[in-house]
Amino acid sequence: MTTYVLVPGLWLGAWAWQGVATALRASGHTACPVTLTGLADRSHLASPELTLDSHIDDIANLIAYEDLRDVVLVGHSGGSAAVTGAADRVADRIGRVVYLEGGPVPDGVAPIDAMGREFVEARLKDEWRYPFLSWDDMEASGSSLDGLGPAERELMASRATDHPLGTISGPLRLTGAFDALPKTLISCSFPLDQVRGLIAQGHPLFAPLAGPEWELRELPTGHWPMLSRPADTAALLAEITPGT
Repeated sequence: MTTYVLVPGLWLGAWAWQGVATALRASGHTACPVTLTGLADRSHLASPELTLDSHIDDIANLIAYEDLRDVVLVGHSGGSAAVTGAADRVADRIGRVVYLEGGPVPDGVAPIDAMGREFVEARLKDEWRYPFLSWDDMEASGSSLDGLGPAERELMASRATDHPLGTISGPLRLTGAFDALPKTLISCSFPLDQVRGLIAQGHPLFAPLAGPEWELRELPTGHWPMLSRPADTAALLAEITPGT
């Protein structure tokens, strides 16, 4: 059986993985959903002083202090940079890194620049809180809402918390230990044919996926598959094992 550490994207907490974690555990796997500092049940710890390293510490320390090994580390969307940093830091404990509707942020690049710095900064509260977007803004930012019905939208809107700006505005720093780890992309809102085309064209966000350490998977739905198709997300993750 496999150990999965599940890291949510912007505004979300461990609660977003409940359906996926329940299904993985029912199949005999270990599922460890993470709430990053300053969000959800840890929103009382939000502050302008939080950085990307704060979220990397959250993930790396969980893996180390729980003595988890051969971990399949899953990062959704805006959680990708913290997942990359944590995998680089505790590479000896990582069996595979999975990007769900996300991808690796390169060394020296700030996550906010991949998201669109001007778009984010124009919507800040108190200069450091990035609030949960309107559904129109979600779509304008390129996030597909497919599969999110009224119940899922209500759940997200009621539990989402402001995202601390400092955790996405600083550059990611890597040692190189991450590079050789096995990696999987799960694309939901982009068909794999389109992803492969962008890789072949050398698109800067997709070109790194051409390496032999990558496998590409597909789960057709919107940008939040853990909410729109939780059972199918769990079933697909259960097929993804550590190693090559």
